[in-house]
Amino acid sequence: PPCPTFERAMTRRWGIRAPAAVAALLVVAVALGPADVGSAYKLPKRRPPKPSVRTVTLSNERTLSRWANPRHPGPIFARPLPRARTVGSLHMRTEDGFPEVYLLLRERSDTHRRTWVELRIPGRPNGRTGWVRLGELRAFEITRWLLVVDRHTERITAYHDGRRVFRAPVGIGKPSTPTPPGHFWIRERFRVSDPSSPYWPYALGTSDYSVLSEWPGGGVVGIHGQWDAPQLIPGDPSHGCIRMLNHDIAWLAPRVPVGTPLHVI
Repeated sequence: PPCPTFERAMTRRWGIRAPAAVAALLVVAVALGPADVGSAYKLPKRRPPKPSVRTVTLSNERTLSRWANPRHPGPIFARPLPRARTVGSLHMRTEDGFPEVYLLLRERSDTHRRTWVELRIPGRPNGRTGWVRLGELRAFEITRWLLVVDRHTERITAYHDGRRVFRAPVGIGKPSTPTPPGHFWIRERFRVSDPSSPYWPYALGTSDYSVLSEWPGGGVVGIHGQWDAPQLIPGDPSHGCIRMLNHDIAWLAPRVPVGTPLHVI
């Protein structure tokens, strides 16, 4: 509807009445076209938000730990970058032919939407970690167990979901071939069917490697039976392995899955 105030202002300033001014603006709009008129009022294009670096803890190595088998051999990098230095490679099998097990520490998604996983690396020197692409690993598995071997007290303690459920004496490495300390995990579990074997009734292969690299299998520290010498447990009679009384490992081994963290302190 007509606005007297607007009409008077238009008449005083340009000598035209309001309807004529509106008509002039419409003529300009038609001449320019909708694209040109809209260009004066274009909003800036919104860029998609840049992905942020996200890191998730996969294992606290006490009450919850994740592990995985490799999907295929591949490089392990020092950092979560495709051009980072390689520090090792994924292996499909352990020294005894079991599917290799890797303990997973963290998962990181970078700004290029690549997902990396930090894991512990079995082998010498002990204690190495590295990064692999998520696609290099099979499905993640979970364990809530933890084993702690105290070399001072010569005891092994098993925890489930943070609660102590088992404790027993052990035989550890002698001073010349000590059981190396550190954070490790269970990579193998097999039942020994021959009662005459010194490993009977069970053996657990770990990611701990002893000082005896020439030992069969490369010097992997195992947790096994009493080696026909129960009188030496507790004590330090071994070449680095952890000996348990037969009835103790018969209780523990069937319950502890591969991927279980092992802390030797």
